Amino acid sequence: MSAVTTTAPAADSRPLPRSLTAARLPKWAPPAIAALSIGLGCAIGVGFDLASHIQWGLISAILFVIISYVISARVEGRRQAKDRLATSVVWVAFVLAVVPLATLTFYTIQQGIAVVDAYFLTHSMKGVRSAGPGGGIYHALIGTLQQVALATAMAAPIGLLTAVYLVEYGRGRLAKAVTFFVDVMTGVPSIVAGLFILSLWNLALGFNYSGFSGSLALAILMMPVVVRSTEEMLKLVPNELREASYALGLPKWKTILRVVIPTAIGGITTGVMLAVARITGETAPVLMLVFGSDVINSNPFKDPQQSLPMYIWQQYAVVNNDFGYARAWGAALVLIAFVMGLNLIARGIARWRSPKAGH
Repeated sequence: MSAVTTTAPAADSRPLPRSLTAARLPKWAPPAIAALSIGLGCAIGVGFDLASHIQWGLISAILFVIISYVISARVEGRRQAKDRLATSVVWVAFVLAVVPLATLTFYTIQQGIAVVDAYFLTHSMKGVRSAGPGGGIYHALIGTLQQVALATAMAAPIGLLTAVYLVEYGRGRLAKAVTFFVDVMTGVPSIVAGLFILSLWNLALGFNYSGFSGSLALAILMMPVVVRSTEEMLKLVPNELREASYALGLPKWKTILRVVIPTAIGGITTGVMLAVARITGETAPVLMLVFGSDVINSNPFKDPQQSLPMYIWQQYAVVNNDFGYARAWGAALVLIAFVMGLNLIARGIARWRSPKAGH
């Protein structure tokens, strides 16, 4: 027999795919393209005499997306260029969302910081001429805190229990009807909620204007937000936790109380705080039901009461002078700080109450 000679297979001489050998843009390319786009946008704005800087920014954003795609297509290929295009659009959307918020915050701080001091926070408008200096927001701050606290005390438990019913028990037509009405209530304008409470609570039942009347309308606005956010958080709880609890002999209500809700408490708290932030700035129900006051009223169940949103509207639209504008911006700054504080508290509670590894 002739010897069989074997030869090692020749090395694959085929070229590597382009995706492994194609050139890549350096890391400094996106910032450089952004700087170039901003420069071109400003130049176009000056050349065409565009007065609005917003137009300059939009032109720069469009140029950034186009230039990023063109350069990436020439250097990296069309496939990578499409990825760059999507990334550029995401960054532009992020900037368009952040810039107005940052500008609003900065402008509010700039306008209101000169007014906000210990006197402004501890005095009311009693005896203060609207056309003159002085006055504060103490009465409005008390009203806002009491009205929001009452609305939360009414809406949060009802919203939580409704969400528990929809997730854990809800089946059939009743659950579908509850879900439908929650969706409808989510889009109810605040003026409609205020008009409903005015017709039922004040006119039909004969109660006077008070902070509690406004709290009833705020609770209506807050409830669907709490239901929706809590419902989504409860759905995220793994079913394995429920099944393990049932296997240990716990009834369903104890499983919900000791397993499901503690697991989702971080998201539930965040949702409640978002609902509180949503109602804190409402003006229409307060204007219709609370009626406003220049003096301190610590009883939300009797007589008209002031609130921060209504105080801002009165100082800016009714007083309509430089002193009123200054007080309005100061109150707006305090209102933003209040909402920001609520969100920080929510994050702290969520981190504190969230399940820890090993427990």
